[in-house]
Amino acid sequence: MNNYLNGKNQKSNDIYNSNMFYSRNSRLLNNIPENTGNTVISHKEMQYAVDVPINLAKSLEGKYFLGYADYLPFGEGTNTWARLYNPENSSVNLHVTVWTVSDISQTSYTAQMWFNSTPPGLAQESSNVTPANTAIVPLPAPQVKLQYGSSVRGLPLGGVLAFIRRGQPGVTMLDDEQGKFIFPPGGSFMIMLSNPQTPARLASGSIAFGWWEEPI
Repeated sequence: MNNYLNGKNQKSNDIYNSNMFYSRNSRLLNNIPENTGNTVISHKEMQYAVDVPINLAKSLEGKYFLGYADYLPFGEGTNTWARLYNPENSSVNLHVTVWTVSDISQTSYTAQMWFNSTPPGLAQESSNVTPANTAIVPLPAPQVKLQYGSSVRGLPLGGVLAFIRRGQPGVTMLDDEQGKFIFPPGGSFMIMLSNPQTPARLASGSIAFGWWEEPI
């Protein structure tokens, strides 16, 4: 008899809980205020506070871009470089967020980071550039150019050699600048690679960038 009553009570509880679940979800779907005992919650008026990383925010706005230059030869007395160049008529400020140097397995190397300088050799434009947000139609197009030059001689003219990093073979070099490197129209951020420790050895590498563009 007790088992029968317990089973009946359990079944009643299940029906009650199911009805409560259905009732609450109906209120949520129809934005009906919910009485929680002490507080009446209006789901229609609820607001959320969310911390969005700056790179994600710029991607959602269609302002974040990625690109790289690959198989850049240097060595035997030559250098190679890649840069983000902000044209004088771009009407945007360039914010450099991330850069990487990779795929150098033949030799140790030195990476020089130049601000607002004129690179040596012939500048070519990389086609390996894309917006980070590919859900926007039409796709955003960058104003900033990703340029490169390989097997060049000499150093950049003008500008500032901002800092130098040294890397070992097979080790990727990278940093996240979080947009703090800012360049106006006519400015640029360049990475130049060389191997002064083993200058007679040929090598090649890849340079990649992530950046956003802010209208001015």
